[in-house]
Amino acid sequence: MGKISILIADDHTLVREGTRDRLEREEDFEVVGEAADGEEAVRLVNQLRPNVAILDIAMPNLNGIDAAKQIKKAHTGTAVLVLSAYDDDQYVYAVLEAGADGYLLKNVRGQQLVDAIRDVRAGEMVLDPHVARKVVQWFSSLSRGHRPEAAGDYLSEREIEVLRLAAAGMSNKEIGAQLALSVRTVQSHLGRIFDKLGVGSRTEAVLRGLKEGWLSLDHIP
Repeated sequence: MGKISILIADDHTLVREGTRDRLEREEDFEVVGEAADGEEAVRLVNQLRPNVAILDIAMPNLNGIDAAKQIKKAHTGTAVLVLSAYDDDQYVYAVLEAGADGYLLKNVRGQQLVDAIRDVRAGEMVLDPHVARKVVQWFSSLSRGHRPEAAGDYLSEREIEVLRLAAAGMSNKEIGAQLALSVRTVQSHLGRIFDKLGVGSRTEAVLRGLKEGWLSLDHIP
């Protein structure tokens, strides 16, 4: 496999430089571009097609939430990892609803960021533990507030199994091993789940499952 290509978008030059220096220590990483605002981030993703785009939320011209939304709509193959100083509820929910694949806080350790980049590149959902608790509590409360439609009205039994294992943080390879399926078949199931639910990422699919009550706290690590 080739190197994981990465775009870093943050309006603080020192943050971009520090992040780049840390990531370039990894032999399988290649930082292909840097952006100082959201508009530049979207433009560079269109041009460079990186595997992973790391976005700050508070950026000039176009904020990270809207940038994430545009990137995920145009380039489903680019994983979006938000790295932010904010853990306010409104930011967390807006970022995830925009289709971001992960949300980490800026106090994260360097190795945790490295691991998160590899995980979102592999199709996994990555959330800072503090953020994850907020998300699970919020969407679990939503599911209690209305009568959910049955998952079977949307997804097959196998697709529900795949979604629950994805929510547990398993990679495509791990899901395949658990269900005795090939990685390609798991990818096909996930693709159909996304199409049926009208979402573009694991994160959005899991959030929909939580909101509808198809997933519970027991399914989320």
